[in-house]
Amino acid sequence: MFLEERREKILTFLDKNERATVNQLAAMFSVSKETIRYDLRVLAQKSLLLRCHGGAQVLRKTLQSDLITPSSDMDIASLLKKIGKKKKRVLLARNSQTTQGNVCILGSFNVDIVAKVERFPKGGESLMAINSTLGPGGKGANQAMAASNAGAKVHFVCKTGKDQFSQFAYRHLSDSAIHSFTLYQSDDASTGNAVIYVSQQDGENMIAIYPGANKTITESEIIAISEQLKKSDVLLVQLENNFDATFNVMRLANALGGKIILNPAPYSHEILQFIELANIITPNETEASLLSGVEVTDIASAQQAAREIAHKGVQTVIITLGSNGALLYENNQFQHIPALPAVAVDTTGAGDAFTGALTAAIASGQNLGWAVKYATAFASLAVEREGASNMPVHQQVLHRLSLNADF
Repeated sequence: MFLEERREKILTFLDKNERATVNQLAAMFSVSKETIRYDLRVLAQKSLLLRCHGGAQVLRKTLQSDLITPSSDMDIASLLKKIGKKKKRVLLARNSQTTQGNVCILGSFNVDIVAKVERFPKGGESLMAINSTLGPGGKGANQAMAASNAGAKVHFVCKTGKDQFSQFAYRHLSDSAIHSFTLYQSDDASTGNAVIYVSQQDGENMIAIYPGANKTITESEIIAISEQLKKSDVLLVQLENNFDATFNVMRLANALGGKIILNPAPYSHEILQFIELANIITPNETEASLLSGVEVTDIASAQQAAREIAHKGVQTVIITLGSNGALLYENNQFQHIPALPAVAVDTTGAGDAFTGALTAAIASGQNLGWAVKYATAFASLAVEREGASNMPVHQQVLHRLSLNADF
């Protein structure tokens, strides 16, 4: 057995069993204990496992306090050259009752300050809030939570400041269903935050975001997650991080043969420089209008917008249409998936719920039509809950789909 193959099998064993002893691994691979110790030391240096007395344990959740210093000969360009052209991986279809694909998400973590109001205030008006809460949020964190609850094996990568909210983020992610994460910290920028108004009239929301440390992810920090990208079927990104980090991680995932889903929110024209790297793009009506130059007001205009977006180099376009469901455009064919009935309590994070669930279904090998239906059902359950990070689970989604057999 080759050295790299043995180390890969060590990681696979740890991933399944959480920990292993040196004696156990030496017997398993018929090598000396010293050889295993050296393997574990090398893997630990790459932050792929945690050494402990007599063996090692899986390293799923990492708080990276210090900035990573890249080696003089390793940047994105040289890493891409080293990887070379890889044969694209094919996702095998799996039973629709299970979703266990591997997903890597580069995204944002924000602290959400939510005020529930009877209606949105007018300009210059002050309103008394019905109540207010402080909780976890950010498109990346919300989508990671949704994909995890939908059954995917998610590795989430984000960055916070070195402030009181950094430990808040670490505790939230550690206690969640997210399989693993890398949490970087910035010496200079504070943790991102969002101020959110939620209307009692219809559950709609207004959001103002301060990105903070989300916009400070470095090239070396992207290089450091290459092993996670290599193991992932799908990379999911949004636009709440700095654009060079988003561009670099998409380039790296593309070179490694993974599928890339781009959620173009919040919209920026800078997306045009790397839109061709995405296999699937998931704009809402507003983002689709800005991307295409076509104002989306109904199904017909959404179809026109989808064609324009596809012409920019994206294979598959999925436009979310709120209460009108979603529109899928692939191979010059349209499929409209209607929304499922839901009693909207809080629409904050509805798009994140849809995108995360969609990603989980695609990573598991499901066809796109079913994946969009699944994501629509997931989002219909999400809006019936308070809080952007409060997501339903896979079995609840399957139950709602079973109640809507004609959907």
